[in-house]
Amino acid sequence: MIDNKAYLFIDFINKYVTLSELESKLILERVNIRKYLKGQYVVQQGDVCRYSGFVISGCTRTFYVDDNGEEHIVMFSIENWWASEIGSFVSQKPSDYNVQCIENTKLIQLSFEDQEILFKEIPKLERFFRLILEQAFVASQKRIVSSFSLSAKEQYIQFTKQYPEIEKRIPQYMAASYLGISKEFLSKIKKQLKM
Repeated sequence: MIDNKAYLFIDFINKYVTLSELESKLILERVNIRKYLKGQYVVQQGDVCRYSGFVISGCTRTFYVDDNGEEHIVMFSIENWWASEIGSFVSQKPSDYNVQCIENTKLIQLSFEDQEILFKEIPKLERFFRLILEQAFVASQKRIVSSFSLSAKEQYIQFTKQYPEIEKRIPQYMAASYLGISKEFLSKIKKQLKM
């Protein structure tokens, strides 16, 4: 039996390409829904990412740990976003990143093998994933430019305007890590903005 939440995934795909009833059924037969508890990892650095994950509920963070043991957050994912390590998923090579649940999280997962089968059965799915990857690439490029051209304060303001829902759901130290600053410096920025 198919979980009704899985239809959220079909609705999301239909925003980019139009699926027939049969195509929707083929996709739903190949996806599964997995629940993760707060703190659990979807994928860990060094492991191969076997599934792409679409967030139905919850929040995740994608980060890497450097040689000094410091965490660097590169992305958050909430409802209707992807939560997987795309580089590892596409290449089927060990992941450079961790994907960890910040809240209890429910994902629709599609294995690499099943995705490849669906690409053959439903060619328009390749277009869907290409469009999603293009959007992710553009967002990544914009974030790089912002990190070079904006002050930490300006980056924080941009983050809160662009992702107000995320900022409310994550601890301050994670927002600081995402911005590449210390939590103490972020506290100073927040105090300045309240003045």
